[in-house]
Amino acid sequence: MLEVSNVNTYIGKIKIIKNISLKIKAGEIVGLIGPNGAGKTTIMKTILGLTKFTGSITVGNRPVTETNHRALARVGALIEHPVIYPFLTGRQNLELYARNKRDLTQLVSTLQMDSYINNKAKGYSLGMKQKLGIAIALLNHPQLVILDEPMNGLDIEATIGVRKLIKRYADQGTAFLISSHILSELQKIMTQVVLITSGKIIVDQPIEEFNKTSKQKYKVLTEDNNRAMSLLQKEKIPFILKNNFLVIDQKNIFAIQDVLLKNNIHLQEILPLEASFEELVVNILDRERGKEDGR
Repeated sequence: MLEVSNVNTYIGKIKIIKNISLKIKAGEIVGLIGPNGAGKTTIMKTILGLTKFTGSITVGNRPVTETNHRALARVGALIEHPVIYPFLTGRQNLELYARNKRDLTQLVSTLQMDSYINNKAKGYSLGMKQKLGIAIALLNHPQLVILDEPMNGLDIEATIGVRKLIKRYADQGTAFLISSHILSELQKIMTQVVLITSGKIIVDQPIEEFNKTSKQKYKVLTEDNNRAMSLLQKEKIPFILKNNFLVIDQKNIFAIQDVLLKNNIHLQEILPLEASFEELVVNILDRERGKEDGR
């Protein structure tokens, strides 16, 4: 549905996006995550042909360029802020883009906008504007939808509703590229993780594969932790002491068991420690910063 190959994006003469490549298939929900200023919104604008870039971008095997946007005919987008006409009603804003009245009515109902959809948009709250922007992006059953912070301004009930709506469209074959700082919500629906920092993609993995890294550390408790730590230091096996137990990497688990057995120290407990999605992201970003500092 979308293929980005070796794309560099420039603002003036400064390269913001650096040689990125990614693919999104029909029905996939790709979460684009990273710190502020990493280039998430710039990538989305580049895909929509709104910035100067080199490399190639195709949607449905049709090229996108700065001057040719025909491939975007079946692409819905919400970037930064909803683009709506304040002196038109919400319904009139939707009617500007809708090709099917039934589709429009269904989106209004699903997003629970019935009570204010006939009011002028200038009086809408942030959450109301956000839902209207999402509805515009989803009109006409697009092949690809690009959403930048779609949960911005939404209450809990609306957030759950939007999440279910995205999942329903994906089940029908719509591909999504979504950027959000609310990682707990994004984690519930995305099928692919793309992590970006400093304009570079450093992770591009299926969510199942990414989540496997959450159990790469183990909690170890022995009958004599002080003696065990001395032995591990002697053998140069890294560990962290935390709340009276040792934290070790999965790759060292067998080496530690061998050392303890050889020195007749009994294990009392050994359990995998599962990191949260947010902790995994932060750890990866910290490692990447460490590499950059090392250079």
